[in-house]
Amino acid sequence: MERGVQTGSVVAVSRGSEHGPRKANRDSVRLLTGLGVDGDAHLGATVQHRSRVARDPSQPNLRQVHLIGAELHDELRRDGFAISPGEMGENLTTRGIDPLALPSGARLLLGESARIEVTGLRNPCSQLDGIQPGLMAATLDRDADGELIRRAGVMAIVLAGGEVRPDDRVRVRLPPEPHRALDPV
Repeated sequence: MERGVQTGSVVAVSRGSEHGPRKANRDSVRLLTGLGVDGDAHLGATVQHRSRVARDPSQPNLRQVHLIGAELHDELRRDGFAISPGEMGENLTTRGIDPLALPSGARLLLGESARIEVTGLRNPCSQLDGIQPGLMAATLDRDADGELIRRAGVMAIVLAGGEVRPDDRVRVRLPPEPHRALDPV
């Protein structure tokens, strides 16, 4: 493995044309440079999440692509939640990398040509409890110092567009050190 590069795979790709937590799984999704997932409700150069649009619709869209590790779904299923890819609003479900451990600015090459850059953490919201009661709390934790840990995935922007499909390889390139921990975006 090349130094500073992690590898994994895409488990599922999802998109939804309506705002809401669930996104339908697809055979492929097309990432559009600087915009997000073609056909997704969150596509755009400026913020598309309703609560953020209400505050300032001119903000840049740092939440173009939502990524969750399938390992989180595995853990939630062990805890009694019936969760599958796309249900928590993610566009990309991966396996073999830990999205939550990535630093800000990490870049992921997906499939042949698509490239995204991690911008921050997804802040879990009460919509998760509409999927299953208690799901929002299950995506939150506390560290030894009592600091809140958000586990509902990471957000990214699209640097280079392209098709992404299940079973595509994911290569993660870390930015130069010092690494900056992810904050909610």
